[in-house]
Amino acid sequence: MIRHLNDIIEKYQLHPRRVFLVDGVGAFISAILLVSLLANFESLIGLPQKTIFSLAIPAFALMVYSLSCYFLKLRNWKPFLTAVAVANILYCILTVLVILSHHETVTVIGLMYFLGEIGIVLFIVGIEWAMIRRKTEEM
Repeated sequence: MIRHLNDIIEKYQLHPRRVFLVDGVGAFISAILLVSLLANFESLIGLPQKTIFSLAIPAFALMVYSLSCYFLKLRNWKPFLTAVAVANILYCILTVLVILSHHETVTVIGLMYFLGEIGIVLFIVGIEWAMIRRKTEEM
């Protein structure tokens, strides 16, 4: 598992811009799922539609930021990737706070979705932090 993770990190290390693309596409998928799917199944998820839309706003913002970084072809990408990683962690914290504040109504399906999303985001954050710590060539 560790070797496989190192292979992933090395792959992105060669083309660090790609991690912004992966992050942006992931944020887009999250936002779209929240707005188009989860918001329409309030009773199945156990969160009010307004709350689900509130989670979509930072997801869309992360998408715009990450994709902007990707398309701008930044030469000094580490500070921007640091900002993305921190924003992703803050999004995970926000999601946990939302789940905790609605613990009486959130369903098992809702909990599974959000814990899965947090797991994926934290996996990507791990790759981002590993890239930030490693010495790399500029884009």
